[in-house]
Amino acid sequence: MKPLHIADAVRANLESYMRDLGGSEPNGMYNMLVAVVEKPLLEVVMQHADHNQSKAAQWLGLNRNTLRKKLLEHKLIN
Repeated sequence: MKPLHIADAVRANLESYMRDLGGSEPNGMYNMLVAVVEKPLLEVVMQHADHNQSKAAQWLGLNRNTLRKKLLEHKLIN
C-alpha cells in the first residue's frame, strides 16, 4: 500500500466534501480548511517541541506572538 501524503489526503477529503454537498455551492471553504488543518498542526508541533512556544514558533516559521495568538484561538492554551 502506497503511503498517503498530506496533499493527497487533503485532496481526497475535499473531493469527498464536494460530493457530499450534492450540487450545493460551498461557502467559506478556505477558512474552513485552514481551521481544520491549523489546530492539529499546532497540537502536533507543540507536543514535539515539549510545549516550548519559542521552539514551536521557530519550527513553524512564525513569530512567537503569532503562535501564541493561534494557540489561544484554538483553545490550546489559556
